[in-house]
Amino acid sequence: MEVHTRTLHILGATAHPTAARATQHARQLLRQLDDRAATFTHHIRDRDAKFTTTFDTIFASKDITVTKIPPHNPNRNPHAERFIHSVREESTNRVLIFDRGHAEKILQEHACHFNTHRPHQARDQQAPLDDPNVIPLPTARIERRHAVAELINEYRHAA
Repeated sequence: MEVHTRTLHILGATAHPTAARATQHARQLLRQLDDRAATFTHHIRDRDAKFTTTFDTIFASKDITVTKIPPHNPNRNPHAERFIHSVREESTNRVLIFDRGHAEKILQEHACHFNTHRPHQARDQQAPLDDPNVIPLPTARIERRHAVAELINEYRHAA
């Protein structure tokens, strides 16, 4: 998650994460960010063994400082902890996940909802990908759309 914009990136899902997989996901994230990676200064992570020096080196190659949170102190990374709580509460705890592909699909749908629709207090009730310069016009009708395997309702102004 990008803390400043609250934009969420889902890089994959697995039942058995490894150091090699975490390192590959780090490379994948920097590839996805492309030129935007230069705007990042820090990467906050916990002290899990799967985050090796190779993992840290990938970020260091882009001049991104890797910051490790203290042991047994999840409150030092509140944005990640809040997202994990939200995705469990709103999505994954409400559906039977069949396999890795299904888990990734649910997580990608949740990320899409999170980035394009879900309001954030730190962003004046705008979603991460909303343009802050656009002022929505008031409308009389609201329409509901199901998201994330019909687990979440999204409400939008009707056209």
